[in-house]
Amino acid sequence: MCLSIPSKVVSIDVERNVAKVDTMGVTREAGLELMEEGDVKVGDYVLLHIGFIMNKIDEDDALESLKVYNEILEKLDEEERRQMVINDDNCENRGQ
Repeated sequence: MCLSIPSKVVSIDVERNVAKVDTMGVTREAGLELMEEGDVKVGDYVLLHIGFIMNKIDEDDALESLKVYNEILEKLDEEERRQMVINDDNCENRGQ
């Protein structure tokens, strides 16, 4: 199962049309091709799918979702957390 965890935009490279986002402490790049030009700004919360930003979300909603994700992670043991990361990295749609 692929989860779309809210991510905060920390920088934007206009020339490459990518944003650097922080997803619960993990920084990665995400394409902006699915968004209107100039719609995403540093500090926005967004949802990603297969490496692309697919939409912006309200900051309050993002923070509430992150709180719930953290509560879930606290209940998992180390092996379950590791397996969630592996499953997310092997998302069926990734790279298609």
